[in-house]
This record gives sequence, C-alpha cells and structure tokens, in this order.
Amino acid sequence: MAKDPVRVLVTGAAGQIGYALVPMIARGVMLGADQPVILHMLDIPPAAEALNGVKMELVDAAFPLLKGVVATTDAVEACTGVNIAVMVGGFPRKEGMERKDVMSKNVSIYKSQASALEKHAAPNCKVLVVANPANTNALILKEFAPSIPEKNITCLTRLDHNRALGQVSERLSVQVSDVKNVIIWGNHSSTQYPDVNHATVTTPTGEKPIRELVADDAWLNGEFITTVQQRGAAIIKARKLSSALSAASSACDHIRDWVLGTPEGTFVSMGVYSDGSYNVPAGLIYSFPVTCKNGEWSIVQGLPIDEFSRKKLDLTAEELSEEKALAYSCLT
Repeated sequence: MAKDPVRVLVTGAAGQIGYALVPMIARGVMLGADQPVILHMLDIPPAAEALNGVKMELVDAAFPLLKGVVATTDAVEACTGVNIAVMVGGFPRKEGMERKDVMSKNVSIYKSQASALEKHAAPNCKVLVVANPANTNALILKEFAPSIPEKNITCLTRLDHNRALGQVSERLSVQVSDVKNVIIWGNHSSTQYPDVNHATVTTPTGEKPIRELVADDAWLNGEFITTVQQRGAAIIKARKLSSALSAASSACDHIRDWVLGTPEGTFVSMGVYSDGSYNVPAGLIYSFPVTCKNGEWSIVQGLPIDEFSRKKLDLTAEELSEEKALAYSCLT
C-alpha cells in the first residue's frame, strides 16, 4: 500500500544549501525511495522570486515521489502540518559584525520560527537546525517552542562526522563505507572534537581500531582534528562559497538515520539536548554519539574518555555555555 506523503519544511530554501537539499529530498535520499513527500519551502521576501524559480525547477524535474510544493515567504503557511523541519535559513555573519550582533539577529529569527512551528506543525514534528550558530539556534528554538519535545529538536553535526569519516578513508586508502563510529563532540564550530578512539575500519580480517591502523597518534591528535574543525573555512577558500552540497547531503543522512534507524553496531553524531551524559552540562545542545531506533535517538553510554578527550569535551562545552549566555542576553 502506498505511504501517505510526509511534509518536509526547508527554510532558506532559495539559498545555496536549500537549492542542493530540495532535490535530494524529492528524490528520496532523505526518507527512502518509497516515501512520497510534500515540500514546504520558506524564504524571506527579497528571495521570493528566486524561491519561485526553485519551485519551477522542482516541477520541471518531475520527481515521482514529490506530491506537492508549497513555496512561500509566510512562516505560518510554511510550517502548517509539517512532519520534519530543516532550518537552513539564518543570518550569516558579515565582515565587521560582532558575534553578539549575529546572535541577536538569529535569536529574533528563531524565536519567530519557533512560534510558527509550535502552533502549526504536525504533532511530533522533528526539527533539524543547520544555520549557524546551529547548536545555539536550536536551543533558542527549543526555548520558544516549549510544547515541542526537547528530544525532537536537534542540530547538524553530521557534516563534521562525515568529514571525519572522509579524512580517515583518505588517510588509509579505504572505502568510506568501511569506516564507522567516529564521534563529533560538542559545538558545530572550530572547538568541536572529532574523536576516533572508538572508531573502526572493516578490513578483510575483521574490524580494526582506527588508531591501530593509522599508527600515528601525532596525526590523529593534531592535523586530523584541525582539518575537520577547519574544513568549512578551507571549502570557502577554495570555492569562494560555503559548503552546500555536503551540508545538504549530511542533513539527509541525519534525518534518514533518525527516522529509519542506524545500522546495528553503528553510531552517528547528532547535536541533541544534553541530559548531563559524559559530564556535559545539562541544558546545552551538544553533539554526542547516538544510535537511532523507531524514530528516537539515544546517547551511546559508557564509552571511556581519556584525559586528552576530557579536556576537548570540556573546552567545547565552555564555548557553548558562553554562546547560550550571549543568546539569552539578546532576549533581555
């Protein structure tokens, strides 16, 4: 029997990431090749014409799974009945702007969108925040949509997770699909901690720890970490534009694993509401290793944390606590 369509909201849909993301959703990359979708696309009034152009292209692509398109500049219309919300729209930091100025702009954006989602989205709507500062934007959204369960509000660190998988794959000359269980801890910023201590590679003789195969702790504790942390900046330098294709692809990975589940024995990284696990302060949206089953994520518990890692986990938590304080100061 044919499935009912799932309504998926993409904000900032006329932008770079949105333009890469909507065809992936319409093609079944996010929710599966048998899941029809109705796309809700939101952008700001100055982008209305471009947004209509994206809608025209979606019609022209004749995607079999795409059962409807809503393209609008009205947040209420965009949020009505949505089952999944991918929040790509935000205010980017411009040259000469202080962090507080950027935070203030995003606080007002996420405050109003939280209100529209809370009042008009479908019950149990799953939310993924992509726009930076992603962790703190997600926290603001949670504050202003109190009836959306905290477990339903997440932010994107899967891009960093996938970057870490890619770096290991390149270093060892193995297929990226054979690398698993890297972890991104903390903030989607340059303080994030890409951790390979629990990660493995599938080899012809079984699963082997990455540390053992790489056999270069100096690289794993140094250049590997900084490469993943600064990969976004490297792409801007190369393309003169920020990552769009990889961000869109990882957003699909995040939602697909959340909705359809992670493979047995595999964990992924998601920015989720901290419950105090691993001595991370509760009340932050922090990236943890998670497994997903039946549409719910669970933090992987009991992983040993060495002294080097502990410092990294604490450092990124401190930055998130500072961001949280800055965001809350914008509310007063």
